[in-house]
Amino acid sequence: MNNNKIPVVVVAGATASGKTKLGIEIARQFNGEVISCDSMQIYKKLNIGTAKPTLEEMDGIVHHGIDIAEPTEEFSVQKFCEYAHEKIKDIHSRGKLPVLVGGTGLYIDNVILATTFTAPERNDELSLSLRRFAEENGNDALYKILLEEDPEAGAKLHPNDVKRIIRAIETVRTTGKSRRELDELSRGESPYNAIFFAIDMDRALLYERINKRVDIMIEDGLIDEVKSLYPQRKALKTALSAIGYRESLAYLKGLTTLFEATELIKRNSRRYAKRQLTWFRRNKDIHWLNALNATDEAAKIIKEKLL
Repeated sequence: MNNNKIPVVVVAGATASGKTKLGIEIARQFNGEVISCDSMQIYKKLNIGTAKPTLEEMDGIVHHGIDIAEPTEEFSVQKFCEYAHEKIKDIHSRGKLPVLVGGTGLYIDNVILATTFTAPERNDELSLSLRRFAEENGNDALYKILLEEDPEAGAKLHPNDVKRIIRAIETVRTTGKSRRELDELSRGESPYNAIFFAIDMDRALLYERINKRVDIMIEDGLIDEVKSLYPQRKALKTALSAIGYRESLAYLKGLTTLFEATELIKRNSRRYAKRQLTWFRRNKDIHWLNALNATDEAAKIIKEKLL
C-alpha cells in the first residue's frame, strides 16, 4: 500500500445492522475517532428518529459529523465531503485512525473517491418550466420524468423533494450526462488507503432488528420529538422528509393512526435497508463480516492490510 496515503477504516451497511457498535469498537482498539457518514445525523434536534448514538453508546470515543447543521439547512454532498476531508486530516495529524461509520453510500463513496464537485450551469428557464409542470401535474409526474432520464439519481431522491428533482433533470438535460457519469469524470486518485467493512446477516434477522428499533424509537418519544419540530415543518422540509419523521408528521396531521404510522416506518426502513445493501453490494472492496464475530474479523484484517 502507498504509505503516503492516509489510512482510513470505513464501516458501512444497512440500518440496524450494528455499524455504530462495530465502529466504536474498532476506534477503541486502534486509537481512532469516528466520523459519522449519515445524511440525517448531521442535523441538530433530529435525535431519536436518526438513531444517533448516545453518549453512553459512544463510550468515550470522539465522534464527528453529528449535529453539525441546523435542520433548516440544505446540506449537500459537497459540503459533507469538505467537512469529512478536513476531519480525516485532523484525526490523522494527531496520530489517530479515522473511522468512517454510516449508511449513506453517496457520502462514503464521494469522500473516499475524492470527488471534485463541478456544478453544471443553471438553466433558469428550464427550472421554471419544470416547477410549473410539477404544480400542474403533481410531484409524482415530475419524479417519473427523472426516473426516465436518470433512474439512478431518481432512486436516491424522495418523490416530494421537488427542488432536487428539478436540479437533477436540469443537470442531465444541460450536460447530456447522468449525475453518476459526471461524478466519475470528476474523480481523481484517492488520498486514502481505505478498508471497507459491512456486517452481513440473514435478511429476516435484519428486518427483525429494524422492527425492534422502530418500536424502541416510538417508546423513547419519537412522536414528541416530531411534535416539537412541527411548528417549523415548512422550514424543515428536507430534514423532516426522512424516514420516521414524515410518517410521524402524517400521524400528527391526523392522516393515520399511531399503529399505521409505526408500521409504515418499519416498512419504509426495511425498504431503505434493501436499497442500502444493493448499493454496498456493488463495492467489491467491502469485507462482509459475520455478525457474531465482526470485531475480531475486522481487527485481524486491519492489522494485516492497513497498519
